[in-house]
Amino acid sequence: MIRPARAIEAIPETTPFIGPEQLMRETGQRMLVRLGANESAFGPSPKALEAMTSELPRLAWYGDPESLDLRDALAAKHSCAPGRIVVGSGIDDLMGLAVRAFVAPGDVALATRGTYPTFAYHVVGYGGRLLEVAYRADGTPDCDALLAAARRDKPRIVYLANPDNPSGRFIERAAIASFYEALPHDALLLLDEAYADFVDEARLLPSTFEDRLIRLRTFSKAYGMAGARIGYALSTERNVRTFQKIRLHYGINRNAQVGALASLHDDEFRSYVVEETARARDDYYKLARALGRGCIESQTNFVCIEMETPQRALAVMNELLSRGVWIRKPGAPPLDSYVRVSAGTEPMRAAFAEALRRVLAEVA
Repeated sequence: MIRPARAIEAIPETTPFIGPEQLMRETGQRMLVRLGANESAFGPSPKALEAMTSELPRLAWYGDPESLDLRDALAAKHSCAPGRIVVGSGIDDLMGLAVRAFVAPGDVALATRGTYPTFAYHVVGYGGRLLEVAYRADGTPDCDALLAAARRDKPRIVYLANPDNPSGRFIERAAIASFYEALPHDALLLLDEAYADFVDEARLLPSTFEDRLIRLRTFSKAYGMAGARIGYALSTERNVRTFQKIRLHYGINRNAQVGALASLHDDEFRSYVVEETARARDDYYKLARALGRGCIESQTNFVCIEMETPQRALAVMNELLSRGVWIRKPGAPPLDSYVRVSAGTEPMRAAFAEALRRVLAEVA
């Protein structure tokens, strides 16, 4: 019998995310109100769609393995040299490269228990040893606990999402800078900034290019290109060269490169998405108050609404799915008593609100 490597065979079978397509098959539904994956309900930039459409006849060509034009544009956006940027097939791809490059089998990696699960998926898959600390009681990543664990357990990588997924909490510039400076200098901070486009740049960590920091960005959220799978990392030229040794050079969708480049030149559309997302968050806050529910103020394109217990949150999520409304719930305390709903268009929000009212009446 042909067997996988022992380390891989020992990993329990797991699926980090169950997609809406599988859920539709399981429930016999043909369509869902998609509010579970933090996709942009407002679509990609019209300029991106136009550019991608015009390039479709050249789909027989590979994409530029170095993403030169896109990196030039990103370098201008971030006021840095193109050599400090590496483009990948979304943050998930880049996260895997970081773990593969810096966490040898048996090495320690550190994260918050219940945060975005793909980091843990990569650490386990590449033979690392994952250590986790709990969220604070309000759902904010506990930087003090992360710092204490980093000093004690000497991880190679410390992962932090800011803004956080799944809570939506945000750690302000001064606090995140203090945390970064206090980390042991032989630990790499992998800073996942997937939702940074929904935050004023002045509130983010200042531009810092050091070997012990990698910042991850994406075109999946505010730019509405989740299905195209494209993102990038900001770091030092040394770290980028390390990524160059192991990344899949032709793994980036050619049309995604075209669309991402066009998106960067459409600030008006991005501003529209950010404004519509803020409007959606406000509607969810009002809905939660009207239903007598707590919620977490979010700096992302989703909101967590409190359901009192993990069991009730699970029941509400499943009942909503049976009515054609797909959301998710966090899996670890203290957030596991919440449901998480992505920012939708006005009709999507109305469908969610109506379904939630009915479900809560029945669950109660």
